[in-house]
Amino acid sequence: MVAKEEFLTLYEKYINGQCTHAEKELMDSYRDEMKLLDDGWEDEFVKEDDVRTRVWQRLSDSRKIAKIAPRQFNKYRWMEVAAVLLVVLFAGLFFIKKVQSPVLTKLDHKNILPGGNKAYLTLANGSRIVLDDAKKGDLASKSGISVSKTGNGILVYHFNKTTGNTTENAAPEFNTITTPRGGQYQVVLEDGTKIWLNAASSIRFPQAFTGKDRQVELTGEAYFEVAKNKTKPFIVQANGTQVQVLGTHFNINAYSDDADVTTTLLEGSVRMASGNSAVMLTPGQQGIANKNGQPIQVSKADVEEITAWKNGFFVFHDENIMNIMKQVSRWYDVDVEYQNNVQNSEFGGTISKYKNITELLDIMALTRTIHYKIEGRRVIIMK
Repeated sequence: MVAKEEFLTLYEKYINGQCTHAEKELMDSYRDEMKLLDDGWEDEFVKEDDVRTRVWQRLSDSRKIAKIAPRQFNKYRWMEVAAVLLVVLFAGLFFIKKVQSPVLTKLDHKNILPGGNKAYLTLANGSRIVLDDAKKGDLASKSGISVSKTGNGILVYHFNKTTGNTTENAAPEFNTITTPRGGQYQVVLEDGTKIWLNAASSIRFPQAFTGKDRQVELTGEAYFEVAKNKTKPFIVQANGTQVQVLGTHFNINAYSDDADVTTTLLEGSVRMASGNSAVMLTPGQQGIANKNGQPIQVSKADVEEITAWKNGFFVFHDENIMNIMKQVSRWYDVDVEYQNNVQNSEFGGTISKYKNITELLDIMALTRTIHYKIEGRRVIIMK
């Protein structure tokens, strides 16, 4: 059995390609947390105890454990017993504010597996290297610039000024790392900046930062740990929004199918600008820039939920089903279709990203707010 802290350590090794077979099995033994919404149960037609009874029955039947009637426990005792149960089971549990449908349809189970370390590198000359297939060692070398893949699966850039002085006066050459749906990747730029790239994302950057600043272009989502350099600011261009830092940790979500570009700051400070609007963020804040040119909105960030993808989790706090399924679609490489006006359903909970897709969907279906079916790589969400 593995605790959450141990899971995070193993997950870092996993995404870097360092896990042994035994460590992967240990990571798989992590049990997702159960979370109940803080504001209680509000539905007057479907009772909370009834839902708990169904959930207990479902978990009992699936694991053939001794049945214990949940009605014998008060609220706090129920949470204690459920927590113990989830230490034994490979399951997470989501509860919602409103239970709207009295029928749970039998689900169609398919074997759609989670994503992994997948990406491709497009060099300035147009050649492409598939990174999940590339062996460790040097991948490319030119004018003092080398591109290599380490034994733990991280792409590393290096610029040797003593042998690459001609590059200082030449026009910059750009490379691009792209992750498909169902992929993620980590890269270390030549200045030491670390970038974690989420699924269906890309980062375009010069082979060497030779100018007065360090500019990159992002599409999709990435987490940055920027190497400090007080004389050369680091600038991220993302869908009409510019984020400028000297050295800090932050997350940018700039998917083209979202209406907003969101920057979340974890450490240091950043300047965020979009159109005629500009703000300074402090740790724990997020700036939201609307693509229609409205002023940037600054608010307190749910850092755990926003950075969960980097740490190997889905974390949802009263999240709309459509926003949840956007993440699911990108990570599991599936298309999503909605029927019967289910878009207003909200869920909360925590589950590992490395579960089969049916485990995540089954957990949400236990609430009886939705059910689903899978046709090929299409997930249909219904009431």
